[in-house]
Amino acid sequence: MADSNKSSWKEALKSKDAFADFITDYFKEHKELTGSYDIPSYYEHYTVHLDSHDGIVITLITGVNQVGESAASALPFKQKETMSIEDFRNLILHKKFADQDMSLADVFQTVAGVPDSDDI
Repeated sequence: MADSNKSSWKEALKSKDAFADFITDYFKEHKELTGSYDIPSYYEHYTVHLDSHDGIVITLITGVNQVGESAASALPFKQKETMSIEDFRNLILHKKFADQDMSLADVFQTVAGVPDSDDI
């Protein structure tokens, strides 16, 4: 995400209506935000989209990477969370993500619970 978008979402946080407009416009343009975290033994993939009824919808799929011919394939676990745009704004304000050098994608990744690859 460009630096101008980093500052514009943070600027929009100051107002409930401005943030709602920003998120709505963001998802009109991007439709969906995706990301993932993969290590040899474990993976997480997430998608975020805006639903007119449910608000922000975060879907997280986690699983275990198993190796070897005899390894039984474990089914991935899918978790879905919804929140209103205003709840998301309050979460960002409460967690102080806006004070850090994070993009909106970084914030969604953190909210989805996907670890940062630098944390390994």
